[in-house]
Amino acid sequence: MADPKGFLSTPRREWPRRPVGERVRDWNEVYVPGALLPIISKQADRCMDCGIPFCHQACPLGNLIPEWNDLVSREDWRAASDRLHATNNFPEFTGRLCPAPCEAGCVLAINQPAVTIKNVECAIADRAWEEGFVEPRPPERLSDRTVAVIGSGPTGLAAAQQLTRAGHTVAVYERDDRLGGLMRYGIPEFKMEKHHLDRRLEQMRAEGTRFRTSTVVGRDIDAAELRARYDVVVIATGATAWRELDVPGRELAGVHQAMEYLPPANRVREGDIEVSPLSAAGRHVVIVGGGDTGADCLGTAVRQGAASVTQLDIYAQPGTERDDDTEPWPTYPKIYRLSAAHEEAATLRTAPAADADARLFAASTLRFSGDADGHVRALHLVEVDARRRPLPGTERTLPADLVLLALGFSGPDRHDGLIDQLGIELTPRGTIARDAGFATNVPGVFAAGDAARGQSLIVWAIAEGRAVAAAVDRHLTGRSELPTPIGPYDRPMTV
Repeated sequence: MADPKGFLSTPRREWPRRPVGERVRDWNEVYVPGALLPIISKQADRCMDCGIPFCHQACPLGNLIPEWNDLVSREDWRAASDRLHATNNFPEFTGRLCPAPCEAGCVLAINQPAVTIKNVECAIADRAWEEGFVEPRPPERLSDRTVAVIGSGPTGLAAAQQLTRAGHTVAVYERDDRLGGLMRYGIPEFKMEKHHLDRRLEQMRAEGTRFRTSTVVGRDIDAAELRARYDVVVIATGATAWRELDVPGRELAGVHQAMEYLPPANRVREGDIEVSPLSAAGRHVVIVGGGDTGADCLGTAVRQGAASVTQLDIYAQPGTERDDDTEPWPTYPKIYRLSAAHEEAATLRTAPAADADARLFAASTLRFSGDADGHVRALHLVEVDARRRPLPGTERTLPADLVLLALGFSGPDRHDGLIDQLGIELTPRGTIARDAGFATNVPGVFAAGDAARGQSLIVWAIAEGRAVAAAVDRHLTGRSELPTPIGPYDRPMTV
């Protein structure tokens, strides 16, 4: 640690966001460009040499956080980049999209604001690209083994990059026309501009990874034939089977899943279409679901010019401080957080009785009602108690021209035929069954990420990608020198 008293003398300062009135008029990232680097060295000084870095345990990747905090405080950016990339293939993604469980586990967070670990990570990654520290790392020699990775989200990309660097010939199959999975078409541009993704893909191409887009395994290519063509197949398709809302009126026009709404908005940014067919412009929008996907819908609707936006969360509004009885440190606490999108909601005339950030807590949808043409016009809700039981006399109606269901995902999509053609076994939850080494019941077929783990965080996705790569490498060669995560796994791993 460069400053032994940094955590006492330096207050926490986060990467400042651009003014709300400015950022809702464009799709650029919400943060002030260039404002992070001038403050980040002093923020890294707040890392307190705690002796037992619980941030390691809180991070699924096992990031070497105290080490690169110390290097950033000394402004040794190359060494910091080396330490960061030793455990994380894509820190510019996690530095923008991860909810930072590491900060919840920061020892300083016991009684003070945590170190801005996520901001430090992002600063290192961005500086590494600016200074040219990030270069392709092709293997010194090629093996005669081939691997097909199905899915180009963070799990698939991390697995592919690690296996390519180990010398195997890797081909990534992606059903969409562009690579990146939900990072491409699910994450709005204002959360992560896509040039961050594109330059990583170029690095991977230069290393030797091959990509096959617009290819649905199970429909365009028979899954069994693909398995016969490669030594190993890694399924990293994500959990794309969305959860439904079984209430009267669900069949009305104007009621859509979040992942029917977000991809067209991203395609507008890619230049594919001029206007989204599901644009929120001039509409009263209600989002059912209080998670990050719902917030992404909210920020998108604001930028599209919605007349109003309301987000429903079935849980009660959490407090602003950690509940030490139910969520003791270093667990990740459920507290009231104000995302950039929720800040932006105040620019709109929100629906009646909605809070300033457009959220209604402890609210459950009863039904939808529509007009004579069969289009949704209203959402009927009721307040609920802590056990989700309706509270009599609390029913109300919200105007709704566009309803977006952001209720999460249950497991991999089975409509493409991939799982059935391979004969993959599933768990009772609907996720792909696997053993401790990521192997499925089909020899030579491995599964990782949300498809097997269930819906989770991007940091878990990358960790699973790195871990399955090491497992596949051991399967192919009998041993592996690929590093694997040391986060809170249910199996022993080493770096």
